[in-house]
Amino acid sequence: MNNLDTQAFIALFRDAYQKCFGYSLTAILSETESKLFYNKIFDQTGLVVGWKSLKNYSSFVLDPVNGKTENPSIATLDSLARFVTGAPYITETQRKEKENHYPYWFEFKERFHRSLKREKNPSKTGSSRSIVVATLFFLIVGILVFLKFSNRESANTFTDDFSYTSMETLYSNGWLIQSPDSIFWKRRGENHEELTLFTLRGDNWPDKKEKLGIQNLLFRKITQNCFEAEVHMADFLPDQDWQQAGILLMEDTSFTGKSIRLSVAYNDFFGGYSKPAEIIVQAITSLGKNYGEPEEIAHQLILSMDSFRLNPSLGKNLATSSLKIEKEGRKFRFLYAGGSMPNPAFKEVITHEFDMHPKYIGIFAMKGFVDSSANMPVRFTFFRLKENDCSQPGGN
Repeated sequence: MNNLDTQAFIALFRDAYQKCFGYSLTAILSETESKLFYNKIFDQTGLVVGWKSLKNYSSFVLDPVNGKTENPSIATLDSLARFVTGAPYITETQRKEKENHYPYWFEFKERFHRSLKREKNPSKTGSSRSIVVATLFFLIVGILVFLKFSNRESANTFTDDFSYTSMETLYSNGWLIQSPDSIFWKRRGENHEELTLFTLRGDNWPDKKEKLGIQNLLFRKITQNCFEAEVHMADFLPDQDWQQAGILLMEDTSFTGKSIRLSVAYNDFFGGYSKPAEIIVQAITSLGKNYGEPEEIAHQLILSMDSFRLNPSLGKNLATSSLKIEKEGRKFRFLYAGGSMPNPAFKEVITHEFDMHPKYIGIFAMKGFVDSSANMPVRFTFFRLKENDCSQPGGN
């Protein structure tokens, strides 16, 4: 590619990245992020851009002078342009038959070149236009300042009732998906106005014999070090080994850094002692890969399975299960609410200090590294994340 085409490609890739992830490209794509990017492009356009190529492109775009030179095909450039512009879904065969002139890339390139010419040849009315721009600038700044202080909480609070669970909606709401399963991820919307995940095989608990990973992990970025997060589930009664669902805080998405997991879980392991199986609220901290075993900091009984078998009506106490984490500096507060009513009151499970700065928060369902337990559906009905300024009163 010539220099102008290379500039157009860099702009195109940055636009595509921004559309996929919701923020600007600042670092080379990880393998997980590259695969997410690949899946997003394929789901929207019907066309394939290899995840390894996307990773290489990100390296080149960040350092086009010193990085390894990339020369994507016109077909790849057209696929990226179709993704950015929201072009209709098409297969590779259909594109070769009807659009083998790759119109979306050439249209994008033409617009980009025209924008460069406008920058190099400003209008003679630039002086008066500058006054108008300056006036508008100060007006907008004033409005933004007003909105910041009059509506600070709503601006920093994200909620999702999962009324819509299409990939487009989830991505537009800032969600990312890790390790999507080819069968069960497609069933995420089978319960109306709810997100349905399944307790599939996988775990973030370090295990030298197993590859760490949670299938269909839905996660999003956290920008503040102080926050409140909660998730609500409906009719979740785990009854087999390691079935659990809840909230996961992570320093990174590869499970090598620190993490905290808060979940409603099934447990029948008591270190050799004989006790009835139970459903519990469990909180676990991990220092990350190669830093020893995780620590269980909370283990609170919700329901004894023996009692449930004798009196099945006790299951109504899990008609609604809600988990909440509050963070201020090093202090984490874990809460649980459950019952037959839609909005039961939260009660503290434990407060614990842990030196961790989560970058991501996820909601999950899993069954650990076992094959015998069922893939139980978990119906998520609500999620809320309120990020707080740690410099304000109550922050740390």
